[in-house]
Amino acid sequence: VLQKWVNREISNFDYLIQLNTMAGRTYNDLAQYPVFPWVLRDYTSEELDLNNPAVFRDLSKPIGVVNEKNSKTVKERYENFEDPLGIIDKFHYGTHYSNAAGVMHYLIRVEPFTTLHIQLQSGRFDCADRQFHSIPATWQALMDNPNDVKELIPEFFYFPEFLENQNGFNLGQLQISKEVVNDVVLPKWAHSPEDFIYKHRKALESEYVSAHLHEWIDLIFGYKQRGPAAVEALNVFYYCTYEGAVDLDALTDEKERKALEGMINNFGQTPCQL
Repeated sequence: VLQKWVNREISNFDYLIQLNTMAGRTYNDLAQYPVFPWVLRDYTSEELDLNNPAVFRDLSKPIGVVNEKNSKTVKERYENFEDPLGIIDKFHYGTHYSNAAGVMHYLIRVEPFTTLHIQLQSGRFDCADRQFHSIPATWQALMDNPNDVKELIPEFFYFPEFLENQNGFNLGQLQISKEVVNDVVLPKWAHSPEDFIYKHRKALESEYVSAHLHEWIDLIFGYKQRGPAAVEALNVFYYCTYEGAVDLDALTDEKERKALEGMINNFGQTPCQL
């Protein structure tokens, strides 16, 4: 697969899907859903110029520190963390870039994810301000908040329907602007959900992303996923998220085991290292 990708016999999209599959990710498990990168950082221009490197996200950095301002906070969190019991290793992020709640967050307008979201929120929609209501606002939140590290899901590159509230769900209204949450607000350069998907997919397959995608793959699936390289790249997540970090079979206490399983399921899981 690697050789095919290098020879450009398969697309960036196909390559990422294959890597996700090899690393144990699947559409059948929300806790291990395929993970895709944010590839752009320009969600405000009237036109999207894919020949300009400045419109792309820096793929060599974890999403939590794409905004240089967040690096200091993230570094300090790692350096100052001490677990008196010695169980929990130091980490840069207490949240994860891919988890079940994040998948439901993006796909809230389509079933079965709507129902799953409602179940997760004890029988109702979460408050409107926390809903996925705007792509530019979601990106801005990532840039402002080093605790929000959500990457994307594959649907952002092929499935325009998830951006429309075709079922007419009542998702509430934003507190400050009183704006009703309905279809997802798109970047100015996208004239419709279909246009967004078309341009976003074009961005994923662009020359710039093709030349830098391996840097992101190193962080998510490769050698910068754990160990000294991960520390240096500011890419260490909470210990429970890594494969083999917890030996569940060794836990004799049923309650403790259930609690830990629940935590792993909800918290997010780092893909198997390839």
